[in-house]
Amino acid sequence: MSDTWITLLIIGVALVMFAWNAVPAAVVAIGAALALYFTGVLTMNEAVTGFGDPVVVLIAALLAIAVALEITGVGAWAGQLLLRLSGRSDTALIVALMIVAAIFSALIGMNGAVAAMLPVTVVIAVRSGIASSLLMIPLALACLQGAKLTLLGSPVNVIAATQADEAGVGHIGFFEWAWLGIPQLLGSILIVVFLGKKFLPERHSESIPTDFSGHAHTLVEHYNLADSLHQLFVPGTSPLVGAARSAIDLGEYRDVRLVAFLDHADNQPLEREKLEMGDLVLVRGDADEVGRLAADLGLEVHQHSEALADVLMGRDSGLAEVVIPQRSPMIGKTFFPGMTTEEEDLMVLAVQRGGAELVRPRLRLRAGDHLLLQGSWPALERYLSNPQVLVVDSPELVKSQAVALGRGAPVALAILGLLVCLLVFNVTPAPIAALVCACLMVVTRVVRLPQIYRGIDWNTVILIGAMIAPATAMTKSGAAQMIGDHVVGVLGGAGPTVVLAGLFLVSTVISQFISNTSTALVMMPIGLATASDLGVSALPMMMAVAMGASASFLTPFANGVSLMVYGPGGYKFGDFWRLGLWVLAWTMLVTVVVTPLVWRF
Repeated sequence: MSDTWITLLIIGVALVMFAWNAVPAAVVAIGAALALYFTGVLTMNEAVTGFGDPVVVLIAALLAIAVALEITGVGAWAGQLLLRLSGRSDTALIVALMIVAAIFSALIGMNGAVAAMLPVTVVIAVRSGIASSLLMIPLALACLQGAKLTLLGSPVNVIAATQADEAGVGHIGFFEWAWLGIPQLLGSILIVVFLGKKFLPERHSESIPTDFSGHAHTLVEHYNLADSLHQLFVPGTSPLVGAARSAIDLGEYRDVRLVAFLDHADNQPLEREKLEMGDLVLVRGDADEVGRLAADLGLEVHQHSEALADVLMGRDSGLAEVVIPQRSPMIGKTFFPGMTTEEEDLMVLAVQRGGAELVRPRLRLRAGDHLLLQGSWPALERYLSNPQVLVVDSPELVKSQAVALGRGAPVALAILGLLVCLLVFNVTPAPIAALVCACLMVVTRVVRLPQIYRGIDWNTVILIGAMIAPATAMTKSGAAQMIGDHVVGVLGGAGPTVVLAGLFLVSTVISQFISNTSTALVMMPIGLATASDLGVSALPMMMAVAMGASASFLTPFANGVSLMVYGPGGYKFGDFWRLGLWVLAWTMLVTVVVTPLVWRF
């Protein structure tokens, strides 16, 4: 059996395995690469070189940047903005999401766009309650169609423009792609709006987190802080302004206990000895006694639970609930509400045992006790990495959802802007630009390396790297060339429009199995040769190849965009073609009708 048929057989088996979904997709992809090696189609270097391919490096770096944007609350902010702009309409929300994603794709490329928009889409899915499977494929379609708006949207565009210039058949301008891209994008949006719910599965991904947007209010209510914890604001007229914290004597006020002092600058535990205007004094006790205390000391009582939640959790500080596990060194230690940890950077707001609050002045911890801690986000992350406590909800995850534009967000946005500039003006190759910006995220302390390691979807990275081997085999074995030559030979006598449609279809079929870049590289010479044989301009044929190579809507493994939404959407292999077939039909119609009008035969 020739290498051509061995390659087609292995890829066919892999596609069946993908559709069967009994074996993890990453294992199937690696298995296909190994099979191509053991059958002699590929050398060892060719079988594994995909894991070091610039595309894999680019996507991994873009995912690292996306992690930084998510952790700093940029994704939460963008998601909240889209939710506000769209009101309560799911349709308006999906349309707005697709338009924004398409614009990103035109500016920074489709892989960068999907990486930047994934955290936003996750926030939207969590906040709106829409199944993630109803949002992720529309996101991918918007990025794929938005890539056809400018030259930099996709590597396929660059390949087509470069080869057209080198062959001397004409020039394709930076925005000329929009003649095809705009109608394809608008039609895709309409298809998603009218057919999305019918052809997309309604499935919630396990990788989509719980909604923590109202986490602070939940904890305030669960620990009964709204009734028992009182905020005393220090106005400019209070005699406590400029006084030492020890000047507050609660001996005359029955059952009123001092919990903490919070700095007016950032709502974190006060480090200064003297009070200033705007500081907050947190106390627990009877409301009448607290009111008497406030009147005596010239303080103002703030008793709104929403305001309390905002005070306890914000840009600089947050809340965390922990449980004391069995065999913890903390068992038997004395704790009480209002105390601070040994480093004095976290404060104990409340202690519960068996669901009931413990209000004794001092108590010894037991296994199973719940503690509510408050302090700066870095302090919470450091303290809660200690195995002596079990964290109920990760502060990192809570912060990414509950705090829009948190600390580090301005720097993260500036680095994202730098990435856009590097890509738009082609200062450096895209993988280098993405790596530089990912490193800057770490160097500027926007994100830490462990956070990047935890946040990157390594399954996606492995899938992309492994699927490059079948693409290499399709080219090396001549399988792609054989398919292209056969179809063009059949259609060659039917006129240029039919041949254009045939080139689009062949490119589309091949692009479902190998990368769109590889498809373009294989099919561009065929398009040039066919135009020469027919005696017509090659530009329409090259545009048809470019559009077909970018129309990989039917399978999730033909491009990085679909791969990146595969996990967050909770998809299976067969979920893509149902809606993708309609988008493909529209894309072909626009290509066949509009291309000859803009680029004459």
